[in-house]
Amino acid sequence: MPVRPSCSRLAGSKYLIDEDAVLEYRTIPHLGGVNRVRAQSLALCQPLPPVSQPYHVATWSDTGKLHIYDIRPLVEALSTPGFVPDNARTSAPVFTLNAHGRAEGFAMDWASSGLNSSSLRLLTGDFHSKIYLTTSSSSHFNTLPQPFTSHTSSVEDLQWSPAEPTVFGSCSADCSIRIWDVHVKGRRSVIGLEVAHDSDVNVISWNKNTAYLLLSGGDEGGIKVWDLRNFKESTQYHKPSPMASFAWHDSPITSVEWHPTEDSIFTASGADDQVTLWDLSVEHDEDEMGVNEDSQGEEVPPQLLFVHQGQKDIKEVHWHPQIPGVVMTTASDGFNFFKMISV
Repeated sequence: MPVRPSCSRLAGSKYLIDEDAVLEYRTIPHLGGVNRVRAQSLALCQPLPPVSQPYHVATWSDTGKLHIYDIRPLVEALSTPGFVPDNARTSAPVFTLNAHGRAEGFAMDWASSGLNSSSLRLLTGDFHSKIYLTTSSSSHFNTLPQPFTSHTSSVEDLQWSPAEPTVFGSCSADCSIRIWDVHVKGRRSVIGLEVAHDSDVNVISWNKNTAYLLLSGGDEGGIKVWDLRNFKESTQYHKPSPMASFAWHDSPITSVEWHPTEDSIFTASGADDQVTLWDLSVEHDEDEMGVNEDSQGEEVPPQLLFVHQGQKDIKEVHWHPQIPGVVMTTASDGFNFFKMISV
């Protein structure tokens, strides 16, 4: 949300910004607690559609329902002084997905659609291992009745492929990562990795610049980078080795995300109250052996660029889509925004 600084009046017509920033916001009434929020995807640096057109946000409710809202007038009210949004347009969902029944969930991802709001696609996955696809037309949303069903436990995260519009990935508490094609009959995964982590696979992120790279974070605290070209058909499960594996975090990984333009850089957050930034292009320097240690004498991986601390119960971390290098985090004690000088 835009932050507008307050000003103190000086002599004449001059102003000095010397007070705390004021965070402005708008609210929407919501039935039930919100498990997760996801905004309609736009291409990198693409502006929002005109205020006359919808811009959608989806919420996973703890009631088992998923609601889709049009928030475009609310964004306009924040950025344009004096604009009064139409409450009838924003106060109620434009669509409610009931296919999951009473099963809650967290997994959710929009397909990138540009400004064409009549061709949106939304994936949702629940605690009962089912994944549903919701699509839009020029007049309404529609959820396909048959779910995708190859997982055997809770679906934890979903990601559309950045290169193939009908392909998506998923991860689950059954320890697996699976790749799907919506055109395949039977709604079964086409390739996969049955044991990607030693415990629940909590989160995944698909590299937007190198489409065969997939990042995953597990409940054991591990972060792994996978080359999807090594995955095989789901009827021939094997166990390929990850391209890279990191065990810096000592608690479950809660979020991972590739940098939007640098294909070797990613960020991760964990239940150990740490946010870490990594660069796979950094190699170990034999001349600096013994130097890369923290204050407790623990060896620091050369790919670890930065550790951000100070928040509690960090749930998500994202790169800012418009300000290069800026990272945003959500936690139980609020939001943080920070930037590394080298990224």
